Amino acid sequence: MQTKTVAARILPIGLLLLTLSGCAAVVVGGATTGVAVAHDRRTAGTVVEDQEIEWRTMSMRREDRELSEKSDVEIEVFNMQVLLTGQAENMEIVERFAQRVATIPRVRNVFNEVVVGAQSTFSESTADAWLTSRVKTALFGLGIDGFDPTRVTVTSSQGSVFLMGLLTPTEADAVVEKVRFISGVKRVVKLFEYIDQ
Repeated sequence: MQTKTVAARILPIGLLLLTLSGCAAVVVGGATTGVAVAHDRRTAGTVVEDQEIEWRTMSMRREDRELSEKSDVEIEVFNMQVLLTGQAENMEIVERFAQRVATIPRVRNVFNEVVVGAQSTFSESTADAWLTSRVKTALFGLGIDGFDPTRVTVTSSQGSVFLMGLLTPTEADAVVEKVRFISGVKRVVKLFEYIDQ
């Protein structure tokens, strides 16, 4: 009886963490495009292109049986650049996948940050989602006039935090400085593209 109670409490928390980590964006899809563009420095067309690239990449991942069985690759797309994170039994299967992703029309770059290792456990995935949500929350206190923290895309994998976005050099430096001191962050990887001040 107590096990059911604990499970009933953990499930909503897990769903909330997944939502905060950005996984729910795929479910909502085009319905949020208008809201996203209001704060986004990407054009509306690029936001739609990113969604299309993400759908196609996820479809490729789903159809690749060996990749599905031997890895847990996560996908993030920003400004037509694809970030692959997670773990895989060997790098060959991920490199083949990354090469296929690079052939998707309009993809500009593929950042393959997948590491060799056992697939993530539920607790590790939950820890990554929790770290992502803490990083996103911390960016609201950055203290730069006019800075919009929703312009930073945050992905976490085993303590590594990957940051994407269209930022000024000042914004990017402040974001990295803030993130690197958050408890649980082992490494910060900047994948920003810079715009003029």
